[in-house]
Amino acid sequence: MIRDLKVAKEEQDIGFYAGFVGATYFLGRTISAVPWGMFADKYGRKPCIVISILSVIVFNTLFGLSTTYWMAIVTRGLLGLLCGILGPIKAYASEVSRKEHQALGISFVTSSRAIALVIGPSIGGFLAQPARKYPKIFSEESIFGRFPYFLPCLVISVLAVGSCIACIWLPETLHFHDDDKVEAIEELESQVGDSKSTENLLKNWQLMSAIIIFSIFSLHDTAYLEIFSLWAVSSRKFQGLSFTSQDVGTVFAFSGLSVLVYQLTIYPFLSKFGPIKTFRPAAILSILLLTTYPFMSNLHGLELKILINMASVLKNVFAATITIACNILQNTAVTQKQRGAANGISVTMMSTFKAVAPAVAGIIFSWAQKHISGLFLPGNQILFLTINMVSIVGLVLTFKPFLSLPNPMRH
Repeated sequence: MIRDLKVAKEEQDIGFYAGFVGATYFLGRTISAVPWGMFADKYGRKPCIVISILSVIVFNTLFGLSTTYWMAIVTRGLLGLLCGILGPIKAYASEVSRKEHQALGISFVTSSRAIALVIGPSIGGFLAQPARKYPKIFSEESIFGRFPYFLPCLVISVLAVGSCIACIWLPETLHFHDDDKVEAIEELESQVGDSKSTENLLKNWQLMSAIIIFSIFSLHDTAYLEIFSLWAVSSRKFQGLSFTSQDVGTVFAFSGLSVLVYQLTIYPFLSKFGPIKTFRPAAILSILLLTTYPFMSNLHGLELKILINMASVLKNVFAATITIACNILQNTAVTQKQRGAANGISVTMMSTFKAVAPAVAGIIFSWAQKHISGLFLPGNQILFLTINMVSIVGLVLTFKPFLSLPNPMRH
């Protein structure tokens, strides 16, 4: 899309401009996350969820109709500003589930988002430029020919309409009156330590340490997704894979399906070990896996496609495991009445890191393509090494004295 908007003068600069489009969304979310959390705590989770879905319908559609770089920037920024669903939906998941099902409830939300983050790009890969890919179905004179990136955005907006309609049957969870639910909430609140009795969430180190670690891994995941797509479609002369957008879409679609299977079959057994015992192995394995990526540019044909799909599946499974663990740590660190605001703080900090990630990733990617050789390591190896350093920092912070855990999790 950035290439077709003709804002980049050289092929190596596409990543630079693409990064800022991604960053704008997260910048908008950084500004609005805490106000949305406060709104959800005062007026309920459901109104916040519905308004957010409506903003997706409007601004995602307009993004697909963008004809200039600045129109793309503005529509993504407004979507980030008005879509405050992420914090309240995590609070909702922890409130709608009984204590014994809380980890599974939160894992469904985080895993569904992880699945969406790989299925979304696959929809873009298959449906972008439909008049060029499917000329028998879409003509160049149709709206999909004149706006080649409108169809994938329209599909997402239609899915959002369905989600909005489904919200009619969504119960509000902010105030429980059912005895069983009250009992479940009281049990959750009984786990809360002395540091959480204060209303000042910023002084709750158990919460803040979990949020900081989550933000670091969010930075890593966003940078990885940004760089993987750019690296996969870049040409062999820049040590890329020379994939088409459809090839990238296939990789993401297969990864999304695999994460769903993992969530339904394997993770319920792993959740019994607690968030920390699943978090650390996933982080270590993710770091080791990512070191192999630069060498895949030496492969070709079926061998390359099999290995890159296997690597992508494992990478996304590890990312989903880490995200679930972080969300469990955050939501067990506060009481129900604080969850909306706590998740608002989490989303604000996470969005700040995510706003930096695409822009910095795009800049580093462009730099790496211009420095293929001549340094102590090839440019693509430095690129993935940089991403890995972020994970290493996050992994180190999961140990004492940085991370504070409630007593049941101190193992």
